[in-house]
Amino acid sequence: MIKCLAIDDETLALDLLEDNISQVPFLNLVKRCKNAYEAMEVLQKESIDLIFMDIQMPGISGLQLLESLKNRPMVIFITAHKQYAINGYDFDIIDFLVKPVPIERFLKASNKALEYFTSKQKLSVAKIASPEFIFVNSEYSLVKIMLDGITHIEGMKDYIQIHLKSLDKPIVTRLSFKNIENLIPSDKFVRVHKSYIVAIDKIISIRHNLINIGSFEIPLGTFYREKFFDLITPEYVD
Repeated sequence: MIKCLAIDDETLALDLLEDNISQVPFLNLVKRCKNAYEAMEVLQKESIDLIFMDIQMPGISGLQLLESLKNRPMVIFITAHKQYAINGYDFDIIDFLVKPVPIERFLKASNKALEYFTSKQKLSVAKIASPEFIFVNSEYSLVKIMLDGITHIEGMKDYIQIHLKSLDKPIVTRLSFKNIENLIPSDKFVRVHKSYIVAIDKIISIRHNLINIGSFEIPLGTFYREKFFDLITPEYVD
């Protein structure tokens, strides 16, 4: 079962959301909240897998709530404001639904969450079983990649490029950033931008908002900056 949290400041919208969740057999609604403050209290006490959330809410918006969470659950935005779609996808959300949401569209989004949830569990097992290497599909072959050979990983829509110190040409595979992050150890690799993950031990220098890895200069995104410096040097002072 996927444990869910529903957040919307409109009672009717919450009622409809709760009804939709009840129709999906693999979803379990843990709590419904009318604002981000209530949601934060629940997230501190409960283990939540998936959040269904409006964006425009009084006080703290959905985007601000999402930005404040270090260990974010899966998120599906449900809103009447289409213009927020791009902002939402910057946070690697599962889906973006526009009110009023047909049940068929809600089911499709829920199934996407289930697919990711299931793949994450499988990848976690694979990660424990083989911490030194991973296998990825590339050019109709299953390619073994040693983790200590990776310099950085670059996202390109539905694909990622895995750059290796031993190869001039990156390995291209159809994986999402969510999936690859679950395959690689978080103490050795860090997300530094919405399109980049870097191997910490391959970093040569950091200047302003650029990370130097050999002949590559990787941008350091504002959203990832604090977590990045906390990881590489806890005593860092900006």
